[in-house]
Amino acid sequence: MNILVTGVAGFIGSHTAEALLRRGDSVVGVDNFDPFYARSLKERNLDWVRQAGGAKFGFVEGDLAEPTVLDQLWQAAPFDVVVHLAAKAGVRPSIDDPASYVRSNLEATTLLLEKCRKTDHKRMVFASSSSVYGADSQAPFSELARCDRPVSPYAATKRAGELIAHTYAHLYGFDLTCLRFFTVYGPRQRPEMAIHKFATALWRGEPIAQFGDGGSSRDYTYVDDITAGVLAAIDRPQGLAVFNLGGDRETRLDELVKMLGKALNKPVVIERKPDAAGDVPRTCADLTLARRCLGYAPQTPIDRGIELFARWFEQFGVK
Repeated sequence: MNILVTGVAGFIGSHTAEALLRRGDSVVGVDNFDPFYARSLKERNLDWVRQAGGAKFGFVEGDLAEPTVLDQLWQAAPFDVVVHLAAKAGVRPSIDDPASYVRSNLEATTLLLEKCRKTDHKRMVFASSSSVYGADSQAPFSELARCDRPVSPYAATKRAGELIAHTYAHLYGFDLTCLRFFTVYGPRQRPEMAIHKFATALWRGEPIAQFGDGGSSRDYTYVDDITAGVLAAIDRPQGLAVFNLGGDRETRLDELVKMLGKALNKPVVIERKPDAAGDVPRTCADLTLARRCLGYAPQTPIDRGIELFARWFEQFGVK
């Protein structure tokens, strides 16, 4: 297959593109190198993708909110599937700069859908987020939940992206799968994400800034499991569908920190901070639909995943 992967230089995008290339697909990738974190880290991600793909990988640098970039991408069409992973990420930063999140996550998504409509490219896998469930969804979070009370601009833009996707599926017959990712971690994780930040503090002998009493919990999902879910969504078109991709276990924040300290062989010192605005107390994925329809079955338990992350961090992490 010939597949367009947006956000290809990012954490999940680079892993997805690499997996597609290693199984024999051709990939065209696009990324705007948003300055949210260092370009050099994204360039290193692309190096892994290029090594996997050789001549089967093509890259365009540019912003999907610019129509000329979309025109440039479509010079490599036809695409069998568009895998839309590009987004401006981060719950807390979105509170400070909501307008840029609307542009990157909603306007760019709409322009991409329009380009697909006009060129009859009507298969898309869209990366959403567990943040759409808000603070008052009942655990385990089911895809049937209303998801109408997001608690951050980031969450709101992701839910809005799902809704505009639903509109295109309804009006134009798109085959469109939305995947709600639950707290992805692993090699190449962005440096501002919690596990990477904690590892950096541990490595430097600094206290870990812990928001709340440590009792908040997340359904942490190793990146290889997410990648397997994305590939399953590509291979098993569902019409219009929404699926959770989680790790199948909740882990408390304080438990995670201890696990990471052990994996890095570093002492843990906690600096307690108030609960952060925009954060939710827990996430927990109901994987019933993903198991049945995609054959999704996460393979990496949290203790193994943290060990794998720690070994990568020791060699490549931002220290």
